[in-house]
Amino acid sequence: MADILLGLLWGLSVFAGWGTKAFCSDLECAERMVGVAMLSGLFALVAACCTAVAWLSPQARGDEGRFTALTGAAVIAWVAAEGTLFVGGLIAR
Repeated sequence: MADILLGLLWGLSVFAGWGTKAFCSDLECAERMVGVAMLSGLFALVAACCTAVAWLSPQARGDEGRFTALTGAAVIAWVAAEGTLFVGGLIAR
């Protein structure tokens, strides 16, 4: 559930413009936030892949250790994606 909520928060921050509204008041800053969102997207891609493999792979679902490792890695990657948006937003400001 944490993976889904963190993914939703990241998606809204990037695609709904929450990140840009939180950090930027001018067009130049908003343009810099696009680069920040793209960098953050690399972490989000890793997180989404870990989440998908954990939930969709029968081998991962059947092995509690593997499932825990994959979902744990996904949570760490989602936090890295959110952290990149936050720190990048502060720098873009």
